[in-house]
Amino acid sequence: MANQKGGVGKTTTAINLATALAACGKQVLIVDLDPQGNASTGLGIDRARRVVTSYDLLEGGASAREALLPTLVPGMSIIPASVDLSGAEIELVSALRREFLLREALKPILNSYDYVLIDCPPSLGLLTLNALVAADAVLVPLQCEFLALEGLSHLMMTIQRIKEVLNPSLEIQGVVLTMFDKRNSLSDLVAADVRGHLGHKVYDTVIPRNVRISEAPSHGKPVLLYDLKCPGAQAYIHLASEMLRRERMEPEAA
Repeated sequence: MANQKGGVGKTTTAINLATALAACGKQVLIVDLDPQGNASTGLGIDRARRVVTSYDLLEGGASAREALLPTLVPGMSIIPASVDLSGAEIELVSALRREFLLREALKPILNSYDYVLIDCPPSLGLLTLNALVAADAVLVPLQCEFLALEGLSHLMMTIQRIKEVLNPSLEIQGVVLTMFDKRNSLSDLVAADVRGHLGHKVYDTVIPRNVRISEAPSHGKPVLLYDLKCPGAQAYIHLASEMLRRERMEPEAA
């Protein structure tokens, strides 16, 4: 989950998409790579339980298996984050193969999961670079607001450079439009603009503005557990369904 702009719904999408995939019977892992640790908080992992974190993985002080914590959602685990990550950008500058630290740390546990979702910080620094080198694909949450495409084009160029130099298998999984307000004509204009530029890469499912989505993290729950029937929860169920459907269609098309 990557977008250098903050407040676009990366963490919300990571938590709730993971929950929906787990509800489909998939084994899912969330890697919280944001120093703010919002994904960990949003899944009810209090700071006292974050003894081994993603920071320890990058520093080489612990294995991924040691960092794993169960969540409220059956079939879903998390590698939590702590504020220590905020210093990692500087501490890891001189590290050998610094762009590959996360990929190497996650290798031993990848076979245990159907999906590993990495929640990136709102920047294109070393943490996000590690995530993009470790990943097979990038899902971009994009807020329906003016200038959304400007930041997206920068991210696309970054992804292309990483694909050429560090991770040839990296692909754009898709773009999901978030915070869509059907009462606001701007949301429709942004959605049309994004679809015009990126076509089928943009998911049909849009995530609406929904107060229940905003409330859920304060209760330490995904919105699917907080209020399954609300429009936001239903949208994430549809997003997971669309993702699984697209993945089934790709091999058939090939």
